[in-house]
Amino acid sequence: MIQRVQTIFLFLVAVAMGLTISMDLWVQEIAASGESYSLSALFMNHTSASGEIISSDSTWYIAALAAFVGFLAIISIFQYRNRGRQMMFNMVNSLLMVGLVALVFLTTKGINSDLGLTESGSYKVGFWAILAAMVCNMLANRFIRKDEALVRSVDRIR
Repeated sequence: MIQRVQTIFLFLVAVAMGLTISMDLWVQEIAASGESYSLSALFMNHTSASGEIISSDSTWYIAALAAFVGFLAIISIFQYRNRGRQMMFNMVNSLLMVGLVALVFLTTKGINSDLGLTESGSYKVGFWAILAAMVCNMLANRFIRKDEALVRSVDRIR
């Protein structure tokens, strides 16, 4: 039964991971020099006041983890016949998303400490999409548990 409510939530997790990969996660602007640092899932760019990229570092590991989380959510959609396995996939996905948030947070804090800045910058849509995906994953697990309880109650009646 692929047309269940948890399928929608798991699909939203995959969409949110797509947003995480394609949008900026964090931006730090230095007011004194006009330079800025921006973190996306693929690159960390240091931009001058005129808009030229001074340096660019790869952050492929963030994109890889986000892509794996999205892929795991898609796999979980098709595990509807085995609700226990589906819940296990979602629990692993939750742990990976917590790790993704921690990875982004530690990366941004490391940049701020290297620069000696007290301001933390601003988190953008890509970062908030990870948190939205965590909520959707939690709701999907809740509805999977409800389905499992319904099946067990029907089996008890027989």
